[in-house]
Amino acid sequence: MALQPADTRPMTRRETEVRRFVRARYGLRGTLALHRHALGLDLLRAPVNVTLSPLFLLSRLGAALLRRIGARRAGDWLGQRRIFLKSDVAQRIEADLAGFVAELAEQGLAPPAAPETVARAVSDYAETRNAVAEITTSLLVMGAGLLLFHRATPGVFSLVEPVAHLRAQTQAIENFALGSWAGRMWYGAFPRQLSGTELLLTGTILAMLASVVTTFAGLVADPVQTWTGTHRRRLLRLLQRLDRAEAAPGLEREHVLARLGDLSDAALSLWRSLRG
Repeated sequence: MALQPADTRPMTRRETEVRRFVRARYGLRGTLALHRHALGLDLLRAPVNVTLSPLFLLSRLGAALLRRIGARRAGDWLGQRRIFLKSDVAQRIEADLAGFVAELAEQGLAPPAAPETVARAVSDYAETRNAVAEITTSLLVMGAGLLLFHRATPGVFSLVEPVAHLRAQTQAIENFALGSWAGRMWYGAFPRQLSGTELLLTGTILAMLASVVTTFAGLVADPVQTWTGTHRRRLLRLLQRLDRAEAAPGLEREHVLARLGDLSDAALSLWRSLRG
């Protein structure tokens, strides 16, 4: 049975418990403890999950479209497909959050919900948090591009060419037969041309580094979201969803923002390549 909106006392107590949980789990100490679980197989899962992110977005958009045209059963089935590899950090988040929801139910601050409904809700919460980590990585990459190359680099794609060029120029200057001083003069006038292999190798290395950064991006993103109240509001929305016994939410905006960054990165890289 859903909580009555007019009964403000339980809602106030629930909000207090949510604030306490968020501070304990996603404050600086909490997120440091959480990311200890990332020091293992998560470092291998991270690049796979980054690669699967576009597929995740397509599956959620397809599910929403199917529900829109009346094929609700097919939309629910597609929306419940698990796309990402479950990380150890995500498992820890889901276990903590499921336990918190159970505690609220015992205290009468949340209605009892079916285990599968709770499991689905907390899994979606963990996936949304991972999307925020991807957004954080994109912001860090953007900052690195502006700082090092004075150009917008919303993602790894647009960072590949300047990084590869810098590496190739530096190596060519150091190996110049007449010395590095003469090498700087020569390659300043005649920049070293990049091969496709060099671009591919640089892109692969940067993608792997970005996936590692994404794995630990919560060390920055979690305290910031705790301070701004984002974690609290997202968790309250999850509880409201359980109040209504909803099993399948719409696509969270964090996933859309993360993929918009990828699309803008690809578009910018294509535009620069066409311009030469």
